[in-house]
Amino acid sequence: MKIALVQVNPVIGDFSKNCEKIRRWAGEAAAQGCSLVVFPELAVSGYPPQDLLERQAFLAAHDQAVAALLATLPVELDVMFGCLEQRIGQKGKPLYNSAVVARQGKIVYRARKQLLPSYDVFDETRYFEPGEPSELYLVQGMSFGVTVCEDVWSDEVHDYQVEPVAALMAAAAAKGRKVDAIINISASPFQRDKEKIRQGIFERICRSHRVPFLYCNQIGGQDSLLFDGRSLVMDSSGTVVAQAEGFREDMIVIDSGSWQGEMHGALQVPEQEAVYQGLVMGVGDYVRKCGFSSAVLGLSGGIDSALTAAIAVDALGADNVLGVALPSPYSSPDSLEDAQQLAANLGCRFTVLPIGELFDNFRKNLAGLFAGLGEDLTEQNLQARIRGNLLMALSNKFGHLLLTTGNKSEMAVGYCTLYGDMSGGLAVISDVPKQLVYELAAHVNRKDEIIPARTISKAPTAELKPGQKDQDDLPPYEILDQILELHLEQGKGQAEIVALGFAEPMVRDILRRVRINEYKRKQAPMGLKVTTKAFGYGRRYPNVQNYQG
Repeated sequence: MKIALVQVNPVIGDFSKNCEKIRRWAGEAAAQGCSLVVFPELAVSGYPPQDLLERQAFLAAHDQAVAALLATLPVELDVMFGCLEQRIGQKGKPLYNSAVVARQGKIVYRARKQLLPSYDVFDETRYFEPGEPSELYLVQGMSFGVTVCEDVWSDEVHDYQVEPVAALMAAAAAKGRKVDAIINISASPFQRDKEKIRQGIFERICRSHRVPFLYCNQIGGQDSLLFDGRSLVMDSSGTVVAQAEGFREDMIVIDSGSWQGEMHGALQVPEQEAVYQGLVMGVGDYVRKCGFSSAVLGLSGGIDSALTAAIAVDALGADNVLGVALPSPYSSPDSLEDAQQLAANLGCRFTVLPIGELFDNFRKNLAGLFAGLGEDLTEQNLQARIRGNLLMALSNKFGHLLLTTGNKSEMAVGYCTLYGDMSGGLAVISDVPKQLVYELAAHVNRKDEIIPARTISKAPTAELKPGQKDQDDLPPYEILDQILELHLEQGKGQAEIVALGFAEPMVRDILRRVRINEYKRKQAPMGLKVTTKAFGYGRRYPNVQNYQG
């Protein structure tokens, strides 16, 4: 029979729109002669709904949407989708995270998620009760084992006592039943190298149990999370036989007789391309889902703002992006020229707002209180905060979302100004280390020079005092990024990092900066997650602490 996998981009809580997507794509699958169409985890509500799940009105609206959906789905095929199920009057958590199958207006099958992740960005044990092992799903003489997202990750995440796939296969064998394939519906967020990890897990399942594997994943940006889709089918040898495109809604169709299907996307996408696509999708979805249609950002002539502008233009269109140069008395003519050239190359709107006069007025007003004290970081931060205020004024007046442009390396060590360059609604590259910024800039310029060559080649500088360079205050970024990755993503402490050959005073200083700037990051705009451990959602460190290991 023909089976369709459909990766959709839901909006959390927009039940009508989400169900209409399911209905429309199910109709397309029926038109192509499919007997089964599969949608992602929590496709009705969107994932993750977080504490909306604690509101009874939300749950009632969800259940009403499911009832209306069942009554309007095409009757020619089975429709599998993820939804909530309430556990009224039972001990434990009030909800199941379920995969259900609709057939001719009724739910004829359900499988409830057994493994509930509670690490990094996941907090499912807060809301859901683990499901019991499910029976096989039967359709047109075929038997399918159905799992929900984390249920297939027990080999990768070693915190679990249960192995749902192995248990499912053993139960089927004990009853003398053959499992024709495993289906997994997911809302699995993107991060660097995630595709390799996933495919490794799926391949092991196929080879261990000699069974094909069907994976249907959500796409879209949801707050800081990016869902890449890349739904796929593997045959029993672990070979990918069908693949959906990444970062867009797509449907692939597979023939269960030959286990051959459609290849819409590449098996492996280069890291830079995948990260860039994810950031473009994330900006577009965040801006539009939050009710905006345009964005504004400061263009300094540096590589961070240049990359952010390129992402914004690709996400929103050139006419919907306003770049603003805000030169100070310390800005070089080169920086303004590079900002102008970038805007011309991108085709976006551009204006210049010098801040010199405003900066002078601030200094005059503070002169009495600051008498006898030399200029220091205070005056540097004043410039950043003037810029932040002007950009927010443009955001308020014209309805643009303000995008901030700081990278992960700067955010980690506090090389940013609270209420200055941190002002905004979305921190586009706050999870992109500086070295990856350079790689993404090269990706932008892979065909034509969009980001001016001088922007990429010149030494990074905030230009907040004469002759300033980032490396006056920070180690070289290629070293800083290595230490930050070891500490932030791999969880290594000072002694472990020093043992790897890094200078102890430098490591101690970097880790000190990470520790004392937690308060800044707690007040930063939401950022888009592309690494294994991002600041913000998923990172739970106290502001007030003094552990120095």
